[in-house]
Amino acid sequence: MDELTYLGNADSSAIEELYNRFKSNPELVEAGWRRFFEGFEFANKQGGNSSEMMIPNEFKVIDLINGYRKRGHLFTRTNPVRTRRKYSPTLDLENFGLTTSDLDTSFEAGREIGIGKATLRQIVARMEQTYCHSIGVEYAYIRRIEIESWLRTTMEGNSNVPGFDTAKRRIILQKLSEAVYFERFLHRKFTGQKRFSLEGAEALIPALDAVIEKGAGMGIDEFVIGMPHRGRLSVLANILGKSYKDIFTEFENKAYEDESLLGDVKYHLGYSSQRITRAGKKINLSLAPNPSHLEAVSPVVEGIVRSRIDSTYAGDSSRILPILIHGDASISGQGIVYEVIQMSELEGYRTGGTLHLVVNNQIGFTTNYLDGRSSIYCTDVAKTIQAPIFHVNSDDVEAVVFITELAMEYRARFNKDVFIDLLGYRKYGHNEGDEPRFTQPVLYKAIETHPNPCDIYVGKLIAEGIVAQEETDAIAQNFNSMLESELTVSKETDKAHVTPFMQYAWTHIRHAKPEDIDKPVNTSVSLKKLLSIGQLITGLPADKDFFKKIVKLMDDRRHMLDAPGKLDWAMGELLAYGTLLSEGIPVRLSGQDSQRGTFSHRHAVLTIEDSEEKYIPLQHVSPSQKPFQIYNSPLSEYGVLGFEYGYALASPDALTIWEAQFGDFFNGAQIIIDQYLCSAEEKWRIMNPLVLLLPHGYEGQGPEHSSGRMERFLIQCADNNMQVANCTTPANFFHLLRRQMLSNFRKPLIVFTPKSLLRHPRCVSELSEFTQGGFRELIDDSTVNPAEVSRVVFCSGKLYYDLVDHREKTAAFNTAIIRLEQLYPLPLKQMQEVIGRYHAAKRYVWAQEEPANMGAWSFILRNFKEVELLMVARPESGTPATGSARLHAIRQQKIIDKSFGECTCENANITCHMTCAPDEWNVLTETEAKLK
Repeated sequence: MDELTYLGNADSSAIEELYNRFKSNPELVEAGWRRFFEGFEFANKQGGNSSEMMIPNEFKVIDLINGYRKRGHLFTRTNPVRTRRKYSPTLDLENFGLTTSDLDTSFEAGREIGIGKATLRQIVARMEQTYCHSIGVEYAYIRRIEIESWLRTTMEGNSNVPGFDTAKRRIILQKLSEAVYFERFLHRKFTGQKRFSLEGAEALIPALDAVIEKGAGMGIDEFVIGMPHRGRLSVLANILGKSYKDIFTEFENKAYEDESLLGDVKYHLGYSSQRITRAGKKINLSLAPNPSHLEAVSPVVEGIVRSRIDSTYAGDSSRILPILIHGDASISGQGIVYEVIQMSELEGYRTGGTLHLVVNNQIGFTTNYLDGRSSIYCTDVAKTIQAPIFHVNSDDVEAVVFITELAMEYRARFNKDVFIDLLGYRKYGHNEGDEPRFTQPVLYKAIETHPNPCDIYVGKLIAEGIVAQEETDAIAQNFNSMLESELTVSKETDKAHVTPFMQYAWTHIRHAKPEDIDKPVNTSVSLKKLLSIGQLITGLPADKDFFKKIVKLMDDRRHMLDAPGKLDWAMGELLAYGTLLSEGIPVRLSGQDSQRGTFSHRHAVLTIEDSEEKYIPLQHVSPSQKPFQIYNSPLSEYGVLGFEYGYALASPDALTIWEAQFGDFFNGAQIIIDQYLCSAEEKWRIMNPLVLLLPHGYEGQGPEHSSGRMERFLIQCADNNMQVANCTTPANFFHLLRRQMLSNFRKPLIVFTPKSLLRHPRCVSELSEFTQGGFRELIDDSTVNPAEVSRVVFCSGKLYYDLVDHREKTAAFNTAIIRLEQLYPLPLKQMQEVIGRYHAAKRYVWAQEEPANMGAWSFILRNFKEVELLMVARPESGTPATGSARLHAIRQQKIIDKSFGECTCENANITCHMTCAPDEWNVLTETEAKLK
């Protein structure tokens, strides 16, 4: 077979042209074709036939074979409840220049499919069975010859026909029965309650069982599953082993054992467990929690798996498998699927291949598939990465298990993604309270009379003498009796229990208590250690040539370490990573252009001149250091942030960072922030140490390059669910990053990082600031005499330096400027202490660059009531910033002037937001009108 792979994608006209060339001179054709034509001529001479007459028909048969390989999937019996659309041309003989009179003629082309010389009838039967029965396959577009050849020879070698023994078939029956009878029991006992039944696609359960059993035999130790809500309860119970009692308790709507837990609906919950396979191997199973944003979990699962590959399996992706279960409407309708697929083979995100299982209900909520996508198949997105796609009839459970095991072999061999489209149906509406006949009367008339897959399989096994009716009745009776017993116990349970997802990775880290939040953490390092690491990360290997600007940059950084030492933002950041690495803490950073830095400040990865070779100084801190990984991500926020959230979730002892190219670009990943980052601890009892770096600051660069939208995070801050910071010094950023890992609890950290401050001459820190103390949530003003201060201005971030410059120019030292470095949790005690220092103060101001309806103002006003704050900000706006540099400068100066009381509302006890002085504002309005 392998010797004839050159025939795989040939067409008859091309072969005829080659044959004519062969007849004129055999040396004019490639060796494989030469052997092929020699074989045909020899066979024809032996049979007494004219090769001139036979070979054109041989070509036509080869063309027919290739037609089945390329288009057989269009003519399958894979749909259990619909008549599939008609496609043309068909695979009828006439379309290949053959007729029924050729059916009993023998053709050498049979060798191409591994059956030797065979009649056309035998060849067609073989191809029909392989490509057009319960299994349809798309793979002819795959460009790697070895992959296409392996798929072809593997499938055609057994005609895609399962050959399971009796024991295996009984196991399949048992798992299918569990799926069917579990859903029936829920429907009967909890009538009308939402459960998002798996009915119509119950073959998913024996498929997952096969994945685990076969995968474990291949050396896989862990499986991480992501899926939507449909079928989740069955997967939890029948695959992960969550007790039926606990699931029934959730249906009883009992209160949670943990009173601080807000919880989530039962079909969103995750679970982790261990399972002993039938061969006796212990494996880890996890089902990630997922909200109703169906595909949001996909990148999270990939991040979890990559984290486990890096931290637990020493880079061996063959020991863990990500499984993503999709719905047909979501895989074709939600762009995050495309993002995740595009990430699948990138260095920073690959996980050794994902098994994608599509539970194809052929309808999304109430939307017919014809209205839900433009592609023929819901899985067509898989062709982006040339992944093979198997379409299989979910009523044929043996075909489902067979093709699932084939997919596992593919993944193990090629370490690439593979897709299985499990064509079934949805027995009830979107949920069990819906009436699907409102919108799909024809489809649901067919579904109503359609037998369930268990009854179909039982009938088949009984007919073949594998089982008796009494045996299958006993399976049903015993299973239902067990469920009844579990239901009885659940009713006697007082509280519902939520098992935290991946709890085994967090056993040494406890949930934070309120008193933990204000405790200072010593994150200082010795001067000797700081200087040593500083020298190492600024040194360049002598045997490598670097771009001269890089050499100067590294020299300048090394000189920053000279006494008294003035370190800029980039140096402070890199030292934070270097010290953590030396202390046994891995660091991972990814984002768009993060290796160099969007603003060309970081240069954590250096390119050797005139080559593609890279040198990463932070990977050379010490021989025993932990890994430092930094990746330029694809141009994705949703997918990459979800991935990094998952990575951090599985690695509580690693500093995991996602960096936005510009701050408000995170809004492309808002679903991950809303559904996971901000709320997971309250919903699912899941902690996470992920750090977000969001460049923020108003420099006249327009609406999308100014604001990190801190108001969106602050509005979601509650119950100490995360930390939000806006640092003004390299040292404070250094301590903040170190605090993230040296604290005895874990919370997400949002950092609004600077842009212009990266090179601002004032934004530097002395060495002593790194070697003493820790992160300062608030920085008081050490340059003024408290007794002479009449105005106290609170601010955050870059604006501080603009205010300081103005104060020095105008000698306005009656104004104290207080930096709020941590916005949440708000350092109330420190703010109160500051207020107490300035006894003579008459005015208290909150100044911000953002419009009045954005930034931190609303949050500060709501949470700090010690004094009456006046507010200085840009006017309320629907856009974060102007695109006019001139208008930006005018407004920025207004903010500074008003912060110091240099406006007509100085004596008015009202909030100042640049609209309080009509005569002044009219001038600005006229200017704005001219600019527009």
